[in-house]
Amino acid sequence: MSQPIEELLQDLKSEDEATRDRATQGLWEMWFMQKGIHGLQVLRQSQMMSDSGNIRQAELILTQLIHAQPDFVEAWNRRAVLFYMQGDYKRSINDCQKAISLNPYHFGAVHGLGLCYAAIGNYHEAIITFRRALQIQPYSITNQKLILECTAMLN
Repeated sequence: MSQPIEELLQDLKSEDEATRDRATQGLWEMWFMQKGIHGLQVLRQSQMMSDSGNIRQAELILTQLIHAQPDFVEAWNRRAVLFYMQGDYKRSINDCQKAISLNPYHFGAVHGLGLCYAAIGNYHEAIITFRRALQIQPYSITNQKLILECTAMLN
């Protein structure tokens, strides 16, 4: 039986790295499986298309999934990643914000939002966002480094 989300979120704050890793994995699994096997298969299909360079088809599949199931947080997050990879930061920001509004603890979407702000040179907002990500995952070295990098860009 999988752990309740509250336990997994608490385990992200554990001093034990293995506990944090298990919690991170458990949350990703929960988010990808939010809409069952069908949702997971569509996410995987869009990822395979993206990986093979068929970005437009991957985006179309995710957009159709979002229209069919607008509360599917990971569909919004995956499309945000797709937009980010294309340098379409405005659309990525919109999708990250939607994912976060549906799931305020989605550390992937919060991190992605911070990356978008950094990419457009809004370092102040990026720092705020990476700090928010650290509230969820306090031991995230990546977010700690990004805060330092963005702070350096302000000076």
